[in-house]
Amino acid sequence: MMKNLILLLSLLMPALALASEGAHLDRAPINMANTASLQRGVKVFVNYCLNCHSAASMRYNRLHDIGLSDAQIKANLLFAGEKVGETMTIAMNKKDGKAWLGAAPPDLSVIARARGADWLYTYLRSFYRDDTRPTGWNNVVFPNVGMPHALWQLQGEQRLKVAEQTGEHGAMTVEHTLILDKPGTLSPAEYDALVADLVNYLVFMGEPAKMQRMQLGIIVLLFLSLFFVVTLYLKKEFWKDVH
Repeated sequence: MMKNLILLLSLLMPALALASEGAHLDRAPINMANTASLQRGVKVFVNYCLNCHSAASMRYNRLHDIGLSDAQIKANLLFAGEKVGETMTIAMNKKDGKAWLGAAPPDLSVIARARGADWLYTYLRSFYRDDTRPTGWNNVVFPNVGMPHALWQLQGEQRLKVAEQTGEHGAMTVEHTLILDKPGTLSPAEYDALVADLVNYLVFMGEPAKMQRMQLGIIVLLFLSLFFVVTLYLKKEFWKDVH
């Protein structure tokens, strides 16, 4: 049994070591209770992401959960004759997307659940200019990514600085640093805040009922706690004459 366990661990260790490698991920400031952030995030999503990426599992009228009325949705988020009850789809199909871009852009309905909020927050802030790539862009978190930097006018253009350092015991380490070469229309702090709003919305879109589910869970736990007290006293009443 012990030999089998040791053998299993020896097989898993390389995979675990490989999974631990990669770029450092910054913590995303997610707050699904902040409806103002979610409203700003969906505006960024519709204007910059929904051109190529769909969200076929999300309906516009689900935005009622973040405080938007039908009139606000129509006025600010619907630009091509869509209806409030429709899903967030795009005109480009997968076949055309693959032909034009090399790969069909993925649906973003549950991208936050698949990748994680920290990964998305870091990824959207880690693009840099790379003339060797077909799009002219590359990414520290997702090397050789096929997606261009859709938000580059807001962030500006970053360049990658690679430096080798000698660590302990003479080991060589490579450090990657992103430097803002050409500023965009937003300051770095403003761009980080915009990405945080966008990722906050992507997290919401992955499970729009999460806040209601959590609130319902608290109510259920409180009910069970109260019911436990009633049950305890009832048990004492039934068994008080039993010796």
